[in-house]
Amino acid sequence: MLFPSPISKFTFKNFDFLIKRDDLISEEFSGNKARKFYYYFEYLKQNPQIKKIISYGSNQSNAMYSLSVLAKLFNIELTYYVNHLPQYLITNPIGNYKYTLLNGAEIIENSEMVEKLKNNSIIFDKNTIFIKEGGAVKEAEFGIKMLVDELKEYENYSVFLPSGTGVTALFLQKHFTGRVYTCSSVGDDDYLVKQWQELEINSDFYPTIIPKHKKFHFGKLYKENYEIWLELKNSGIEFDLLYDPIGWQVVMNNLDVLGRNIIYIHQGGLKGNESMIQRYERKLRIDN
Repeated sequence: MLFPSPISKFTFKNFDFLIKRDDLISEEFSGNKARKFYYYFEYLKQNPQIKKIISYGSNQSNAMYSLSVLAKLFNIELTYYVNHLPQYLITNPIGNYKYTLLNGAEIIENSEMVEKLKNNSIIFDKNTIFIKEGGAVKEAEFGIKMLVDELKEYENYSVFLPSGTGVTALFLQKHFTGRVYTCSSVGDDDYLVKQWQELEINSDFYPTIIPKHKKFHFGKLYKENYEIWLELKNSGIEFDLLYDPIGWQVVMNNLDVLGRNIIYIHQGGLKGNESMIQRYERKLRIDN
């Protein structure tokens, strides 16, 4: 794995940014998931008695794929529970779902089990690691502190990253002396704060949330999101097609808040673009 990840200059819409290229940490185990799961990478090296990882989330989750890479690396099992597996996806595997299966993981449709895991109502044996959806765990702080160390000379910059569970942004702000900004991508801003409260009671460590200009329903396709993603790609860097289009719209609408010196954290997730691009191409054909 490539630590520290490089920082690239990037010009978009005649504005200069610095991009923290966590997508380049490794070809498979990259982005914010490499940071959030790095604790388990070190833990598994020292604890060969661990035989299984259990987690849950969506059927195209970036975390699901990253955990499958981790499990394969240490030759242990991954069982990942989802609420729903569309028959079309089962018949035509693509994206994170496809590559997770290729890594030997088991993906099980079981909404009842997902609820039990969400509610922490299952006790696991000592040979099993349970990881909450999206890596929203205290252990994520370990790897994110490494990211903070790599950003020390940029404490006079505004650091921005879009949030799912918000774990990366939270622990980044907790240890970074500069200002960390984020926006919600999965739920609303209240959802983001609730996620932080489960991991950190001191609100002084919470990042600054910049409101979105409109409500986006997570996973729903928006033409404006595809258009800005394509424009970013044509400007020289491919970003995630689920979170980053929302993040970049927030950035471009709030340059007065963020100032001239901005570092955007590229959190990877490009494996998921395969399925997202296919969905957008179908939508655009239908709409046109």
